[in-house]
Amino acid sequence: MPVPWFLLSLALGRSPVVLSLERIVGPQDTARCSPGLSCHLWDGDLFCLPGSIVSAPGPVLVPTRLQTELVLRCHQETDCGLCVRVAVHLAVRGHWEEPKDEEGIGRAADSEREEPRNASLQAQVLLSFHSYTTARCVLLEVEVPAALVQSGQSVGSVVFDCFEAALGTEVQIWSYTQPTYQKELNFTQQLPDCRGHEIRDIIQSCWALPWLNVSADGDDVHLVLDVSEEQHVGLSLYWDQVKSPTKPWWHRNLTGPHTITLNHTDLVPCLCIQVWPLEPDSVRTSICPFRKDPRAHRNLWRAARLRLLPPRGWRLDAPCSLSAEATLCWQALGGGPCQPLVPPLSQENVTVNKALEFPLLKGHPNLCVQVSSWEKLQLQECLWSDSLGPLKDDMLLVETRGPQNNTSLCALEPSGCTPLLSRASTRAARVGEHLLQDLQSGQCLQLWDGDLGALWACPMNKYTHQRWALVWLACLLLAAVLFLLLLLKKDHVKGWLRLLKEDVHAGAAAKSRAALLLYSADDEGFERLVGALASALCQLPLRVAVDLWSRRELSAHGPLAWFHAQRRQTLQEGGVVVLLFSPGAVALCHEWLQDSASASGVHSPHDAFAASLSCVLPDFLQGRAPGRYIGAYFDSLLRPDAVPTLFRAVPVFALPSQLPDFLRALQGPGVPRPGRLADRAEQVSRALQPALDCCLRPPGTPETGREMGPEAGDRT
Repeated sequence: MPVPWFLLSLALGRSPVVLSLERIVGPQDTARCSPGLSCHLWDGDLFCLPGSIVSAPGPVLVPTRLQTELVLRCHQETDCGLCVRVAVHLAVRGHWEEPKDEEGIGRAADSEREEPRNASLQAQVLLSFHSYTTARCVLLEVEVPAALVQSGQSVGSVVFDCFEAALGTEVQIWSYTQPTYQKELNFTQQLPDCRGHEIRDIIQSCWALPWLNVSADGDDVHLVLDVSEEQHVGLSLYWDQVKSPTKPWWHRNLTGPHTITLNHTDLVPCLCIQVWPLEPDSVRTSICPFRKDPRAHRNLWRAARLRLLPPRGWRLDAPCSLSAEATLCWQALGGGPCQPLVPPLSQENVTVNKALEFPLLKGHPNLCVQVSSWEKLQLQECLWSDSLGPLKDDMLLVETRGPQNNTSLCALEPSGCTPLLSRASTRAARVGEHLLQDLQSGQCLQLWDGDLGALWACPMNKYTHQRWALVWLACLLLAAVLFLLLLLKKDHVKGWLRLLKEDVHAGAAAKSRAALLLYSADDEGFERLVGALASALCQLPLRVAVDLWSRRELSAHGPLAWFHAQRRQTLQEGGVVVLLFSPGAVALCHEWLQDSASASGVHSPHDAFAASLSCVLPDFLQGRAPGRYIGAYFDSLLRPDAVPTLFRAVPVFALPSQLPDFLRALQGPGVPRPGRLADRAEQVSRALQPALDCCLRPPGTPETGREMGPEAGDRT
């Protein structure tokens, strides 16, 4: 039963408290300011785009704080909409520079200098308003008398009435001056929806608003739309991205009550739900209930991707905004943690879905990007590994520049940055002089050059080759000594090897598994192919039983008695029965499945397969076959879908394409290593190929050879 997670009344957390709201009559926007100030609202909206910050030529007016208030804009008594009143608090910033008194400056210059100081201050204040459905920008002209102009002094505020907005939406407000003397102010507010009685009773669109419940049931999240049977409702899921156009992720027009199920992997913090009646000019209610859901935040980082933008650009793609920092790091070839290059390179705040540039001269496959959030590593990608190849065995040299042109050079290693000319027992210290010579001779690649230092990547391949040459020389010397000892003690060695060989053969024979091979004798070529397969399997630790090698016993006891005895012995020893399907075997199976009475006709006296079907089929029909039987067919002689469905209850392998899996199933527990198993499969495949070619040869073509099992000649 679904457990209530949080209803709509709790989905937004603590919404703004809606008390008795002031009403504004009429659609006209207005502006008013504090006593002593004068202000004017320009007609119409503008296109707002903050410019670059410039230096103030003297005292200027700047916004210091934004304050909002919710009001109702009404056209009739019950025809009201929610509106946001914005108050911008202003202050004086900067002062007149005091020029140095010099001789020769007359009173005329003094009067010119005093004139602007006694003048009033004017400013153009811009208000930019954004919500899901609205984007507006207005211009307010404000004038402050000279008596109030004091640097750092607050002069009052200007109030704008008002920005209309949809219920339940999140609004963002920016304020700055033109020209721009400081970073713009911004303010974000969540507007109430139809839950407040004041809102519900006055705004007509709330009277028929659909209601939505959000509940969790295990890994699923249910959106329950509670409306009447006849009501038509639009419902949209979208990602609410800051400063990005909103694109619906899922949209449906629904009629009557509905339940929409979301998997927990679809949740991200910015996933919002918008619902509205399908009526003209209806109010759209938006909620974003997953902003604080831990699962949504984990999914967001799983969905984030780092992408390289040639030549040295990169960006972080994510469905929602992230609070994170990025830095470059160096990943050594031998593994270990990626070492951040801070210093000399500083961390950088990340803006998702925006191209960023590396301060680099060259790219390198060992350079990676780390993205951290709250001091926890979330993402790491070596972005150049695709274009520049795998990691290289290079040593990163860090050059640090201090005051008075003092420089130091060290090599970045897992233990830290090791000075090149040191006596430390590290890899870089052992070849420090050689690395310094490589750097001076231009053999190192410069990755970065700045005021604080530089980064160089120096190849270490030649020093690695020298070290391995010594290792190989030592191995050859050891092998020569061992060979000399073997020559001196050859008699003892021969005896020891003989005993070891006998132990291995004895152990293999003791551990070999029994396998009973059943097939239909379609023709002489197919019998030759079965014999080749049985002979090849005997070379493995397997004991193979096949009627081809037991013709005397078949003639003496009959195929049914022979099969019963072999099957009982094989299964008692933990072995497996192999059904080898061919066109003839498939035809026999279909005969038995259609009419067992008609299938008991005359067959070859040596055909154990036809006789065995009376015992094999009950095992499959009663579910006893798994673990006792496996199937196989030659893919060049039979199509995969030709095997009857009943026999697919056990693994069926195509030969020779699935030989490794076939051998693994045959040998059961304790199979050899994958490399050894692949060698055995190759050995069996080579043994089968001549007989398989013979089967595929058209009739009448002379045979070039005949291959049977080593025991076939004396067992027929």
